[in-house]
Amino acid sequence: MINDNKSPINHTLHPFPTNFPYLAFYMLRKIVLISGLVATTIWFGFTIQNPSQNPIQNPQNTSAQHNSFYHRLADSAYTLTLQNVTYDPKYTVIPYPNGDVPKDKGVCTDVIIRAYRKLGIDLQKEVHQDMIKNFQLYPKNWGQKQPDKNIDHRRVPNLMTFFSRFGTTLKTSPETQLYKPGDIVCWKLTGGATHIGLVSNSLSFDGERYMIIHNIGAGQVLEDCLFSFPIIGHYRYSK
Repeated sequence: MINDNKSPINHTLHPFPTNFPYLAFYMLRKIVLISGLVATTIWFGFTIQNPSQNPIQNPQNTSAQHNSFYHRLADSAYTLTLQNVTYDPKYTVIPYPNGDVPKDKGVCTDVIIRAYRKLGIDLQKEVHQDMIKNFQLYPKNWGQKQPDKNIDHRRVPNLMTFFSRFGTTLKTSPETQLYKPGDIVCWKLTGGATHIGLVSNSLSFDGERYMIIHNIGAGQVLEDCLFSFPIIGHYRYSK
């Protein structure tokens, strides 16, 4: 920069000019600079205190309500772990809609069904209504000729079909950050049996992944078992 003390915009040698025109220009320039600094400070402070107004700070603000549903679903599933439930896979005739086996009985699918029902979603009804209209799209592993409202929603392959049709199908890769609270995960167990569970709000002891709420035989429990078996399905579903 040219250091010229005759220039009204250069005050390196004379920070407080005594000539009136220069002084007036200097003071006006200071007022503009200070006003701009104050305005910038107020704006910056407002955006920090109100991240919902700043899309960079909060890029997911438009889906906050949607995300809240899945955290509530995970909380709903966690309450089931406080109940004493015996694993019992036998066929049971139940009411329709909102039917359930005895509260002290259940299998892995009942964890999912009960968690959703606490939030007002009846998977018994949802699955049955879709199977009435689209029975041919569902697995035929059990030799059925028509839908059965007592058992269809309690079978993992049927729930996988339903969630793939009406929910979001997600990746099944071993990347822990892909599995969020409220997600539904399905596994293939030794011997070919299928299993299902729900991702909780609780992290594992090493903080690397969310724990799973499921019933694989020991009741409705919270367990660090996300990658204990091969994952064959990963979904997110809400109405």
